[in-house]
Amino acid sequence: MNIDSQFVGDADRTDTRPILIIPYMWIGDFVRNHTVVRVLKERWPNRPVDLLTTSLCAPLIDYMPGVRAGIVWDLPRSQLAIGRQFGLAELLRKRNYGTALVLPRTWKAAIAPALAGIPERVGFVGEFRFGLINRWRWGEKKLPRFIDKNAALAQPDGAPLPPEWPVPQLRVPAEEIVRWREANGLGAGAAVALAPGSVGVSKRWTYYPEAARLLVERGLEVWVVGGPGEKALAQAIVAAGGPGVRDLTGTDLRNGVLAMAAAGVAISNDSGLMHIAAALDTPTLGIFGPTSPYLWAPLNSLAATVVQDKEMLPCQPCQSTICKMNDHRCMRDLAASEVVGIAERVLGEAGAHKRQS
Repeated sequence: MNIDSQFVGDADRTDTRPILIIPYMWIGDFVRNHTVVRVLKERWPNRPVDLLTTSLCAPLIDYMPGVRAGIVWDLPRSQLAIGRQFGLAELLRKRNYGTALVLPRTWKAAIAPALAGIPERVGFVGEFRFGLINRWRWGEKKLPRFIDKNAALAQPDGAPLPPEWPVPQLRVPAEEIVRWREANGLGAGAAVALAPGSVGVSKRWTYYPEAARLLVERGLEVWVVGGPGEKALAQAIVAAGGPGVRDLTGTDLRNGVLAMAAAGVAISNDSGLMHIAAALDTPTLGIFGPTSPYLWAPLNSLAATVVQDKEMLPCQPCQSTICKMNDHRCMRDLAASEVVGIAERVLGEAGAHKRQS
């Protein structure tokens, strides 16, 4: 997608002052930030773009085309941490940013860019940030999706939303995938990556153990991918699937990125790993129940958006982290055999495409 014509005359396209993005730090949201990067690079091709990042999300920066650097700075959640804010401001000041896009509408997110004296600080009105943000944007609540709210800040003020946004991209060199497979003792064949975790119990499909067993019975290798919080889920999946299942959960997000890049197909809840797999162009089955695919699915095409189609429940989509009605039927009525059947079809189509190319 090229949205360059929209910005003709908007700004000096020879401008070389660097731009800083202050993003949301959940993994899936962080992947979506790459759309904002791409819009900025279309608008100002000669301005370097950096991202503030947490230690957790920092590995993603290495695979994002068009990002110059990640500024790793962990700020505690639900705390002002004024000393840390001054330290971050000092670091930002040395990098001579011309513009900061403050995506979160919180007061806390705007402190360091203001203390650093970044001349142009763009953000939506919110939490009485007068003086911290100096390029106000209005109308956030009228924008339908999370990505619309974020990417709109990268456009000129008042510009209409484009028909579609550029999709997030993560690019992993093929040789890095080969080294990762060798280091983990993994073969070169097609594998199915399972991502059973998510923020919020209601978004977790509970039939991953049975799905793993069915996939192994069909001769496929299965990898369980996630963070340390998914270790117990991974152990249950390994116990059900047997030796054909590998537990690849751990503390390093880079491991998850490489697993998703190497997999032939990914099966994931609505989670950060779903966004990672989709941005890598790995065929991805995204399982949705309590959340809306329109609002929260990746901009990248999914191989399948898996939802139960027996009955649309009156509580869907509830967007709740815990099911308070219907005994989790929006996820429970999705059979393992149904999801595995879709995964097999997707793998077959991917194999046929490779043979033709």
